[in-house]
Amino acid sequence: MRAPFQILVLPYRKNNNKFEFAIFKRADAGYWQSIAGGSEDNETPLEAAKRELFEETGIKSDSLQKLQFFSHVPKTEFAAHKTWSEDIYVIPEYYFMVELSNENIELSDEHTEYRWADYDNAHNLLHWQSNKVGLWKLNERLKK
Repeated sequence: MRAPFQILVLPYRKNNNKFEFAIFKRADAGYWQSIAGGSEDNETPLEAAKRELFEETGIKSDSLQKLQFFSHVPKTEFAAHKTWSEDIYVIPEYYFMVELSNENIELSDEHTEYRWADYDNAHNLLHWQSNKVGLWKLNERLKK
């Protein structure tokens, strides 16, 4: 059973002294998003983030870093919400960043394509507000 939390993984790289962010186009809905998912088998958010990164890109990494904030998402955005307590209205969404350089991204069936984009282009393409907030937070951190 899926635990009542969501993770986002925000891959980035430095290219010609500028940061770029990997975003992914969903096969089932056609919109752009970050790597996202929930837990399986009582995973922690970090364990879920590592697994989702591997499932959606084919990349194994122990270099994920948790961004020091989280947001909340209405539980009704997830099919699994019917299995959660009636007292749960929103679930926490945890954000992780991972620097990629020469890794080859191999998409799962969940996405039709990915692209590397600068902050403005990635922000404009992302569908979910929480993905935009996570991207903003990562970009602000990288600028320092």
